[in-house]
Amino acid sequence: MGSSFDVSIVAENEALAENYIQQVFEEVIRIDLLISDWKPNSQISEVNKNAGIKPVKVDKEVFDLTKRALQFSEITNGAFDITVASMDKIWSFDGLMDELPTKEAIQKSIENVGYKNVILNESESTIFLSKKGMKIGFGATGKGYAADKGRELMLKLGIKGGIVNASGDLASWGRQPDRKSWLIGLRDPFKNGAILRTFPVRNAAMCTSGDYQKFALIDGIRYSHIINLKTGIPATGLTSVTVLGPEAETANAFSTSIMVLGAEAGLQLLNNYPDYACLIITEDNDIITSKNYKKVLKNLNTDN
Repeated sequence: MGSSFDVSIVAENEALAENYIQQVFEEVIRIDLLISDWKPNSQISEVNKNAGIKPVKVDKEVFDLTKRALQFSEITNGAFDITVASMDKIWSFDGLMDELPTKEAIQKSIENVGYKNVILNESESTIFLSKKGMKIGFGATGKGYAADKGRELMLKLGIKGGIVNASGDLASWGRQPDRKSWLIGLRDPFKNGAILRTFPVRNAAMCTSGDYQKFALIDGIRYSHIINLKTGIPATGLTSVTVLGPEAETANAFSTSIMVLGAEAGLQLLNNYPDYACLIITEDNDIITSKNYKKVLKNLNTDN
């Protein structure tokens, strides 16, 4: 998935821990082989190759992941969209880009983007991309989903506590060996290496989207690597969005969506999902939290 995974579990001894951790890695690899749009033999790559040609039959797991992603597109009115993979790469976030692309280039870059052109057939378990040149990818939910599945596997095997961390998108459960809650740190985007806040959690997921590592600074405006697919222009205004809740896949989708929607619309969206809370950091270093923030943190630091 182009990301590093770190796994911590509570086990009776090191040998057992290594065995269980290896099973988590095998689960992550299994998922990657299904949904990676970089691996030519994955089911998602097969879907992308047949864009505008024919539907492709996929496993129920892949179908359901795609269905949930499209549901996020619906509730966010397209702020979240797995067809972002279709976009022509006209933006660079390596620090070298110093002027905006032309309006023509921007418009052309999003010609094949649009979640409504992803056609699902549940009875046949097929995915069809109706326009040639379309692609789908799970860069915004795949890591969170893998973290959730790693946690699910460990719970089935009776592991009482641990964390599956997919490059900052993580799922935790249980407690540390000393019976204390897990302590998760949130990086300060304005102070290199500093921790802004820590969250004591037991059964929780936490995902952060931000522009402080990958962005373009043009005419004094910082453009995020997260792009508003309606306009073809990167999101601005927010530096970081952290979402906490029970599932990493969902938290991951919300954090990406809120970066695009902005603070006001993002908070309104999250009001409809009381199990999830967010902490937003604006480009002016203002901190905004959802109204249920303290309640959700309390719930996530209890034994379920």
